[in-house]
Amino acid sequence: MTPDALGRRFRSSLARFMSSAPQPGAGVSTAVDSPDAGSAAILPPFEERVRALQKALALPFDNPGLLREALTHRSYLNEVTMPVPSNERLEFLGDAVLGLISADFLYERFPNMPEGDLTNLRSALVRTETLASYAGELSLGNYLFLGRGEELSAGRYRPTGLAGAFEALVGAIYLDQGYSAARLFALRFLEPQLGDVLAGQTQRNAKSVLQEMVQARTHQAPTYHVIEESGPDHAKSFTVEVRVGEEVLGRGHERSKRAAEQAAAAQGIEHMRNLESDGV
Repeated sequence: MTPDALGRRFRSSLARFMSSAPQPGAGVSTAVDSPDAGSAAILPPFEERVRALQKALALPFDNPGLLREALTHRSYLNEVTMPVPSNERLEFLGDAVLGLISADFLYERFPNMPEGDLTNLRSALVRTETLASYAGELSLGNYLFLGRGEELSAGRYRPTGLAGAFEALVGAIYLDQGYSAARLFALRFLEPQLGDVLAGQTQRNAKSVLQEMVQARTHQAPTYHVIEESGPDHAKSFTVEVRVGEEVLGRGHERSKRAAEQAAAAQGIEHMRNLESDGV
């Protein structure tokens, strides 16, 4: 079968699948905006799809073949007769490049942070689910070249495949335009994610931080008390107070006891810091 005939056949199969597939979750849509078609159009395979992604990224490639390779899932190789590499080698390279970029970024951002904490932050920035969310922001799944079986099993939206495609894309940018360009591209995602990670860590650690502050000041441990439950059993909410003896340090109201305790602890930390600043 000629490449043109194969392209028509694959395009027809893809259109049938996309028109009948359920709406995917995780913020990934079934359509991408094409520069040559309406916003609900399905991008065709081969060069046109690669050109559309370059435009969406605002990042023209000197060697568009690298981008094509980054988008090619191994399952697609069973569908073509021409020698086309899969994105697995670029995924390997991109994983290493992302590791360096994230380590470089964190090392500069936190000059006094110990190695263990830096490692934990880096892991949070480049874990599979996080990389898949970066790919989702780009609607990268819509541009992938997949085999029929992978297509029909919703491989276009599978987190492992999306994460691998994002790594491959970073690897392609690195080879095509160098480390600086790959770093600038990756930081578009790493910097906002770092803020989310740090906010989450602050919330998770609020109870332990408050305990250290209270013990250093009073040699006592804070205690947590549910003072109110509201709502039906399937949608309860809880109000929790954190106290030292009879003194209330903070109060939190959330949908779970654990979250309410964390919220109360965060308020307690603010209360303790105000005491310190007032010299009490």
